Amino acid sequence: MTPSGVPLPPASGAWREGDPPGRRRWYVHDGPLPLEAGGELPGLRLAFETWGRLAADRSNAVLVLHALTGDSHVAGPAGPGHPTPGWWDGLVGPGRALDTDRWFVVAPNVLGGCQGSTGPSSPGPDGRRWGGDFPFLTQRDQVAAEALLADALGVDRWALVAGGSMGGMRALEWAVAHPERVDALLLLATTAAASAEQIAWAGIQAHAVRSDPHWRGGHYHDTGRGPHAGLGLARRLAHVTYRSEPELAGRFGRSPQRAEDPWHGGRYQVASYLDHHADKLVRRFDAGSYVVLSEAMNSHDIGRDRGGTRAALGRVTARTLVAGVDTDRLYPPAQQAELAAGIPSADRPRMLESPCGHDGFLIEVAQVASLVDELLPRGLPPDPG
Repeated sequence: MTPSGVPLPPASGAWREGDPPGRRRWYVHDGPLPLEAGGELPGLRLAFETWGRLAADRSNAVLVLHALTGDSHVAGPAGPGHPTPGWWDGLVGPGRALDTDRWFVVAPNVLGGCQGSTGPSSPGPDGRRWGGDFPFLTQRDQVAAEALLADALGVDRWALVAGGSMGGMRALEWAVAHPERVDALLLLATTAAASAEQIAWAGIQAHAVRSDPHWRGGHYHDTGRGPHAGLGLARRLAHVTYRSEPELAGRFGRSPQRAEDPWHGGRYQVASYLDHHADKLVRRFDAGSYVVLSEAMNSHDIGRDRGGTRAALGRVTARTLVAGVDTDRLYPPAQQAELAAGIPSADRPRMLESPCGHDGFLIEVAQVASLVDELLPRGLPPDPG
């Protein structure tokens, strides 16, 4: 128990065998997956969710890719197997922009994640959890795994691939690595390559996790106590970068938390807000996945071994919309302007108007829906076959 009587979280918030599956399904690949950094992953499993039905001609499939601490649960309520509601719930469903009476929507949990896909909390070849021995992944490895899933589902070409932040990195990688498989592309609050500042912020967060004495070199999953303090600190740091200064000022200002005195050990409201988000994350996420996925994001460079950014973006043939958030200080609009200028089929970068900073791509669902409508106009559903 914590001093306030709240039960301590488990060593990891990862989904484990025996937990309720919720809406998840699984794709299992028994063969090795060669990794860009060298070596291979000896088999893998991806958790995924789907909505709607695949049409007989397989032309109505949409791929939705989540950000760092997201998962496959794009739509639907929280419940057994799903600790949080769908993170784009207002976008997916009958009559919504991704109308599931028309579109077959697929959302995988990323390789290296912790909500049912192979990652550090998963059993390794020897039956013990991978932990700190889990291999280094890049966005290209993650998309290679997603391409195997697409093959298994019978999807030769996506009508749309959409993602924001880390999900946008993978969406871009799909369009560059597999241009023949992507008809339309929606990139939100993302970049062609991780910047020095983005690498710095993510590196500090990974260092916070690794500095926790309960990290144990990443081998903490079966010890009964995980690196919660380090993961919580990482989340606090990240969450400040996800929001905007005006929003924090307007919501909290310098106000103390109710019944607490910051001059005598109490907290300001903004500190309480960050504590709340840290506690939520350690109860639903895995510290090892946080490190693996953060380092994969830092590896992101669409032009690596492709002749540079301009040459790589020139390979995109999908109809493309690129949008940023006007108050985003983590993935600033200049990065989306570079993407829009370099992708032949993209026009001007669009801006989501939001006081919420980087998180605006998750919050401003109505504005995201209008972008989806440009790429996938609403109309009569095809015969699902």
